[in-house]
Amino acid sequence: MDSVLHTRGRFGPRTLLITAAAVPLTGWVVHAVALHRQLAATKMDPLTGLLRRDAYTARARQLLARHGDKATVVMVDADHFKQINDGMGHAAGDTVLAAFGTRLTAWAGPRASVGRLGGDEFAVVLELPSDRRAHRLEQLVRMLHTPVVLDDGRTVDVAASVGAAAPASVGSRDLAVLQRAADAALYDGKHSGRPILATAAHTAVPAVNGRRAGRPGTAAWGRAA
Repeated sequence: MDSVLHTRGRFGPRTLLITAAAVPLTGWVVHAVALHRQLAATKMDPLTGLLRRDAYTARARQLLARHGDKATVVMVDADHFKQINDGMGHAAGDTVLAAFGTRLTAWAGPRASVGRLGGDEFAVVLELPSDRRAHRLEQLVRMLHTPVVLDDGRTVDVAASVGAAAPASVGSRDLAVLQRAADAALYDGKHSGRPILATAAHTAVPAVNGRRAGRPGTAAWGRAA
């Protein structure tokens, strides 16, 4: 009995000390996890699960620096989105945007930077060599033209316009220049069902209301099936 009591006497205070020390440590860990979640939330768009503009931009610049001429910048705009919001309700519009986010993520893969820049405007930067670019962009258009099924069973016909820019075709590896060129190419093919590849001429198209406009020379592929 004395031996048992002696053992408890030796280890009891130490055990209490460790337990007491663990309490603030555990509180710090919980705080760190909560802080990490808050930081992650500031980087992610809650509706689509895509990166917000700042997080997308940081990741996109890293990819451009890493892949150089093998990188491609893709701009995506939902077509007739206001009609969906006005005619079917904002919940339907949110479902469509969420579906676009899922499709863009699946198309681009885990190593890409996929962002929602605002409203129904999206951007992607990924490694996409020139010999695969046409096929992959046509695939993206097909995915974005697939109808969306709402929670109540209704089906929404959707579409999107796609413009792309590559460093070699535009003559720049600067993200801002590539996005402007891709956006101008997107408006060249607006509502056409065709992905448009930007040329150097697209970088000179003036902006209208913050967006690009005009019709310089383009490189386009056939209408996606």
